[in-house]
Amino acid sequence: MNHKVVAANSAVLLHKSYEIRQRVFVNEQDVPEAIVHEDAESLAHYFVAVDEEGNALGTARWRKTSQGVKLERFAVLPIYRNKGLGADLLRSILVDIKSKFGSGVLVYLNAQLEAINLYAHQGFLPVGPRFIEADIMHQRMSQTT
Repeated sequence: MNHKVVAANSAVLLHKSYEIRQRVFVNEQDVPEAIVHEDAESLAHYFVAVDEEGNALGTARWRKTSQGVKLERFAVLPIYRNKGLGADLLRSILVDIKSKFGSGVLVYLNAQLEAINLYAHQGFLPVGPRFIEADIMHQRMSQTT
């Protein structure tokens, strides 16, 4: 499957990101909509994996926080999972962060348990105990660029 990861720097791509998050988190995982689409929207830098026809297959974002750079909202549509899209989104975001901040920046995220290996393969390590967020078990993970 051919796809590319692009910065969601248009209203159309941002809407596609919104739709994927709605389908994956709200419809599939029953996460409250207020959590999925919260106030940090305007502070985040979104990326979307698209196919050759421009169909959105997955999305993710990053934003600067007081603790470092937080990766969030990784969502891939069910039929495209386990095909490398999540890893491509992650690599693209890490490249973007490094281009903006250079080396030595703490990058962290709260991984759903089934996604821990995705992040571990890119050098993220578990930090602290596991916890429940939106009725889903998570593990904080981090790395320094």
